[in-house]
Amino acid sequence: MQKNERILCKVTGIQPYGVFVEYGNYQGLIHISEVSDRFVTDITKLFNMGDEIFAVVLECDEVNQKLQLSYKRALLVSSKVMQKVDIKIGFRSLKDKLEDWVKAKKEELDND
Repeated sequence: MQKNERILCKVTGIQPYGVFVEYGNYQGLIHISEVSDRFVTDITKLFNMGDEIFAVVLECDEVNQKLQLSYKRALLVSSKVMQKVDIKIGFRSLKDKLEDWVKAKKEELDND
């Protein structure tokens, strides 16, 4: 396991302060501050038990098989698009904004 590696994890617990995940034999925590750059009012609206989500490894304790992870760093939506479209991170909210997201992404590609 390497720092900055992007991995696919399974959500095993949700607390007001973060999300617990597992990756193979490793247990990890995504602290609420690593979920989004925006204020997260209710983390339970973003994740469900059993969800498979991508995260980036911030720290890895090989001995205890513990991970500190970031969800927001694993997202593939560019910051330019995030600024143009008010997307609250999570599938349910992205579904509601999909049309706006596609339009902003096309504009970004046209301008690059």
